[in-house]
Amino acid sequence: MFRPLEIFVGLRYTRAKRRNHFISFISLISMMGVALGVTALITVLSVMNGFERELRERILGMTSHATIAEFDGRLRHWPEVMAQVEGAERVVGVAPFVEAEGMFSSGRQVSGAMIRGVVPDLEARVSQVGEHIILGEMEGLQPGRFGVVLGRELALALGVGLGDRVTLITPQAAVTPVGVLPRMRRLDVVGIFEVGMFEYDRSSAFIHLDDARQIYRLDDAVTGLRLKLDDMMRAPLIARQVAAELDGRFWVNDWTRQHANFFRAVQTEKTIMFIILSLIVAVAAFNIVSTLVMVVIDKQSDIAILRTLGMTPLSVMLVFMVQGTLIGLVGTVLGVIGGVSLALNVETIVPAIESLLGLKFLSPDVYYISDLPSDLKLYDVTRVGLLAFGLTVVATLYPAWRASRTQPADALRYD
Repeated sequence: MFRPLEIFVGLRYTRAKRRNHFISFISLISMMGVALGVTALITVLSVMNGFERELRERILGMTSHATIAEFDGRLRHWPEVMAQVEGAERVVGVAPFVEAEGMFSSGRQVSGAMIRGVVPDLEARVSQVGEHIILGEMEGLQPGRFGVVLGRELALALGVGLGDRVTLITPQAAVTPVGVLPRMRRLDVVGIFEVGMFEYDRSSAFIHLDDARQIYRLDDAVTGLRLKLDDMMRAPLIARQVAAELDGRFWVNDWTRQHANFFRAVQTEKTIMFIILSLIVAVAAFNIVSTLVMVVIDKQSDIAILRTLGMTPLSVMLVFMVQGTLIGLVGTVLGVIGGVSLALNVETIVPAIESLLGLKFLSPDVYYISDLPSDLKLYDVTRVGLLAFGLTVVATLYPAWRASRTQPADALRYD
């Protein structure tokens, strides 16, 4: 079987028993360093991808792909606008909403919240909040009954449950014979939801659209319309098309603008983590440099003999590049296998460790997401693997070049 001389000698050096066991130990450390760096990179990037996916899904489960509103904050004649938008291309759902601030009180417990007035049947077209009801049902919001659906953390803070009553205090004031007092309304808790994102579970509440308009004195107006699109990743383009169809009379906003800071922060963290963890692979590559330098010194006489037999400097250089590349290749393959395995099972491993140690790595009242999600992507695996292998190949250049500069006469002088 044909095999180039450089590959044959390089593989033979790799398999041969070394007289210097320290060199073998450094080679093993270099290989494991590359594997560790690749494993860490793949796992961290997969977890960051998982955070981005979960953040996007949970935010869009409560908000919408796009919204239409008047510039003064009150959308009048919204049924006509809604009928026009429903026929727009790539718009799959439209629902009116009222959004305002308020304060709930129950006994001695008081908590602020963002109140959203919705029509339950229409809201299901644009959000997934109905799928996260853990007690009661969204259909319990009936006009004139003044029911409310609270987030789980908000209900716990108020100390209320299904069927209890809470008092909603609005910012608007009412003039009474005893002076100016805030407007208040008693509401019945008809449902409790949990989306798994503390910000929304702690500060969101839903009431019927008609009740919200009555409480906040909006007459026939609403805050705006919420849109669900067939492709949320193209929301900016579709939002501009909808705005053009409405002749620019309304403010059309999309989720990428409303929550740009969240996703920009995640992307920045991914980039920084990639750079930092790449240093692990770089350190392992430098170990390969030191390993090959010691191998070159150890093999001075062998190099001199090969040169006297007619091997060119380029061939000598390729021999040691093969040896260093093999170390990097094995380390990279082991790292890819370890990283893929860990990324695919991190959602099982982390809860097991938390249960074993009796602690919570991500506290739900501190972080937006309390679980550790993972989203493995082929692009990240390929990018990390090529980066690690490329660094190890580059690391072999200097030691191999130094070996090619060996002079046979000088190397064999004292042998």
